[in-house]
Amino acid sequence: MRAWLTLAALLGFVCVAAGAFAAHGISDPRAQELLRTGSLYGFVHVLATLACAPLIQAGASRARFAPPLFLGGTLLFSGSLFALALGAPRIVGAVTPLGGLAFLAGWLALAWAGWGLKRG
Repeated sequence: MRAWLTLAALLGFVCVAAGAFAAHGISDPRAQELLRTGSLYGFVHVLATLACAPLIQAGASRARFAPPLFLGGTLLFSGSLFALALGAPRIVGAVTPLGGLAFLAGWLALAWAGWGLKRG
């Protein structure tokens, strides 16, 4: 859990920095959009990762599967968009959908965790 929370905090930093760079440090509209999109999706999943900690402590142990999917998705999805915005070859964009699939799998893991909670 400590590693997830630390990585989530670092990725949150990167997402805020990328969003700020999009707003103030780059003039190309396409690069700005890539940075904004990567920042938004990354930051949402950083927050989702942080929200998993209390869920796990509350007894939703299956929620432990979501953080690696959210963080891996952030690295793949947001990271590839950031790289494209900074001039990486277009082939790097082939990684982006894998990150999106990791995001989706993380949300399914959370749904599975919620379903597994006892009623009451």
